[in-house]
Amino acid sequence: MPNSPAPPNRARRRGFNPSQDKGFGVNIASQTVLGGGQSQTAPSSLVDTLPSDDGALLGQIGPLQTRLVREPAELEAAQRLRFRVFGEEMGATFSQDAPVADRDEDRFDAVCDHLIVLDTTLPGEAPDQIVGTYRLLRDEVATRTGGFYSASEYAVDTLVARHEDKRFLELGRSCVMPDYRSKRTIELLWQGIWAYCLRHEIDVMTGCASFAGAQAEQHALPLSFLYHHARATGEWAVEAATGDAVCMDMMPVEAVDMKAALSALPPLIKGYLRLGAKFSGTAVLDRAFCTTDVLVILPVATISERYVRYYGADASRFAADAKTA
Repeated sequence: MPNSPAPPNRARRRGFNPSQDKGFGVNIASQTVLGGGQSQTAPSSLVDTLPSDDGALLGQIGPLQTRLVREPAELEAAQRLRFRVFGEEMGATFSQDAPVADRDEDRFDAVCDHLIVLDTTLPGEAPDQIVGTYRLLRDEVATRTGGFYSASEYAVDTLVARHEDKRFLELGRSCVMPDYRSKRTIELLWQGIWAYCLRHEIDVMTGCASFAGAQAEQHALPLSFLYHHARATGEWAVEAATGDAVCMDMMPVEAVDMKAALSALPPLIKGYLRLGAKFSGTAVLDRAFCTTDVLVILPVATISERYVRYYGADASRFAADAKTA
């Protein structure tokens, strides 16, 4: 995976002090699933000193709750959910070297924060109640632990270096159980992400989002729509970092049926678009996951004002103590 060093003194200019971060100096891999043995500590490592990152609730709608994982068993349950969605449902191919056959796991799991949604009406303990998950990786963590996941497909490090005064958050591995693919679950995931962004003063969200199938021509209409109407340009432009890339300019702008193109967008990409996101001008074929990926670039300052009002400028709309049903 490509990985470029961070610009000099970038962390210090942000007021970031490595000595105050709980995760630094800890051998994360030896304590989590990457070590191949029994996990001994919560994988949400490299977490800073904010108490909200210690598994506190970030949001609640009725019996559904969102927070970060608190213990290894919860991460393992999230990985099993990912395996069911990406592997069994979507046909992804996982590494033959994976230590456990029924979990989607990789080296990034040990250094990411893992947002989960739980249905507290389900029987059992918290690991049995996880119905949705999102993986979160902050740039100061990525810099010290091998880079971003999406750097294998896009020149994310170049993009980050171009905005050295901004804090980036990579979003990935988003999935929800089929019975919970509803407005409430998605809203709660976004509540958690928004609260997390505010607590960590995130300036830019990024990450890969996918179309089903590793054949870009099957998605010529929506990809062309994104290229002509939502492509990141100028200081936000990003290039592919692999030969498995395809230019999304597959149809002339006058041939793009806007209504049909919007209808053909996957729900996650459509959601990012509504928030105000821009996208790479090239798509990357992920043959292992059987997807056609695009990179999302979403500066927090450009998020549609109506969504900021909806979730609350302080993420209070679906906060755990808010009156929701």
